[in-house]
Amino acid sequence: MKRPILIHPDPRLKKPAAPVADLSDDLRALADDMLETMYEAPGIGLAAPQVGVLTRLIVLDCVKEDDPEPARPLVMFNPQILSASSETRLYEEGCLSIPDQYAEVERPAQVRVGWLDRDGTPQEEDFDGLWAVCVQHEIDHLDGKLFIDYLTPMKRQMITRKMQKLKRDMARS
Repeated sequence: MKRPILIHPDPRLKKPAAPVADLSDDLRALADDMLETMYEAPGIGLAAPQVGVLTRLIVLDCVKEDDPEPARPLVMFNPQILSASSETRLYEEGCLSIPDQYAEVERPAQVRVGWLDRDGTPQEEDFDGLWAVCVQHEIDHLDGKLFIDYLTPMKRQMITRKMQKLKRDMARS
């Protein structure tokens, strides 16, 4: 089931999410809903706080539609960055909770991430390129951090004002 995505500024987007203590069928259903919501948006990552659920759960799939490789949806419960490279990379990021706004953010170029999969099995993997950017962006959401928090206060304020106007316009229509 497709879920509504919260638009910044929303206080739920700034709150840290609680760790998943027990994997339930409800949480697996939430993960499925989040994948459907992410693909339909369309996006490459989505964190549970973006759909109003303050739980440490993210979904991602950085395989583009026109890529020859098949889709690779990942569901991560309690993801955490285990290590990060000292080498960094600038990447123009966007966010489904901050529609049509993009800015360059500097992040570690490679990260090793640990998480529980949908069966509760511990997983670890190294990510680089777009996957590294995406997984770091989504884990930031779990900590109540948005990509605009990396920007200058003036740029952040400008984007926030645009989002406030967008929300007013959406409320009117």
